[in-house]
Amino acid sequence: MGSLLAVLAFAPPPSSAAAYALEIGAMAKIATFVLFPAMAATIFAGLLAIAVSPVFHNAGWAWAKAATGILLFEGGLHALGPLQAEAKRSASALAAPLDPATLASLFKSEENTLWILLGVSVANVALGVWRPRFTKLVG
Repeated sequence: MGSLLAVLAFAPPPSSAAAYALEIGAMAKIATFVLFPAMAATIFAGLLAIAVSPVFHNAGWAWAKAATGILLFEGGLHALGPLQAEAKRSASALAAPLDPATLASLFKSEENTLWILLGVSVANVALGVWRPRFTKLVG
């Protein structure tokens, strides 16, 4: 997510359709080949650790960490489809002029989504490091 935010931070002005297409294409590739495989491996390893270690079965922090991890993965998957579709559309629409205001709003929307996912990611890591003692919710 940090790499996607870095790509957005150094984005050219949205008035350039070619630069927009290049940037969205780069973001789609980063998300497809770096972000989502890493997230899937992390979630799989965490759920496997919970499954095989009896210590984690009643640890509230472990279940909260699993829930936030799954939330991150779902949020990322939700964002990947539109990002890939936009990359294809922008690459094919280079001949047609794109409205700079529309491009600016798309960039802001992507940036807001990434900041939210990054915040949940930080909370997820904090749960793994801090390991707060949550009381049992079920009886």
